[in-house]
Amino acid sequence: MNPSQARGWNADRAREIAVAHVGLEGPLLPVLHALQAEFGHVPPAATPIVAEALNLTRAEVHGVITFYHDFRETPAGRRQVKICRAEACQATGGEAVAAALLANLETDWGDTTPDGGITVEAVYCLGLCAVAPAALVDGEPVGRLTASRLSEAVLG
Repeated sequence: MNPSQARGWNADRAREIAVAHVGLEGPLLPVLHALQAEFGHVPPAATPIVAEALNLTRAEVHGVITFYHDFRETPAGRRQVKICRAEACQATGGEAVAAALLANLETDWGDTTPDGGITVEAVYCLGLCAVAPAALVDGEPVGRLTASRLSEAVLG
């Protein structure tokens, strides 16, 4: 589910999701993915609910949420840009391309523009090294980036 389509936070629904996964082996990741699919992020209020349902500590749940970069504790922007910062993309000018977009949006890595429109995140390899520098714009790969090509892909 796209974050812009996600429902608002609902503790009862979060509890239903957690309980529905209790019977799985290693249920924490599936629960967190389901919560993020439902709400567009895994809000901090979900941590004690998940911990209780799975008989884990809050620290264990929080540790997993913050370890994996795909989980968000705050809603992402309506559009999501994931820019590769791995070696191949750096070697082909990716840092300058990213810096130009961040300056244009007046934001920083991991932040969302004030209007809630665009979130820019760093990723460390998209497997698109042959067309580096590369990014995902709303889940779609874009390669051979220049500052203007990325700006056009993001801003239209």
